[in-house]
Amino acid sequence: MTDQTRWGIHEVQTKNKAIKYQKDLVSRAMECVVKMDESGITDLMILIEAEYERKYGKNKADGVVL
Repeated sequence: MTDQTRWGIHEVQTKNKAIKYQKDLVSRAMECVVKMDESGITDLMILIEAEYERKYGKNKADGVVL
């Protein structure tokens, strides 16, 4: 068992909670994707790609309005 009074434990726990939250979001999203048909999944992929480019990349997708 880790000593809970050590320096940095709170930061590690916060980081682990953030990682778990992201994994839970992906799991819930996949539950919905399983229920979609091909056209719905294609539309979702386009939206995800545009959002990714908006947040993390400088590409043509910045000016696209969906």
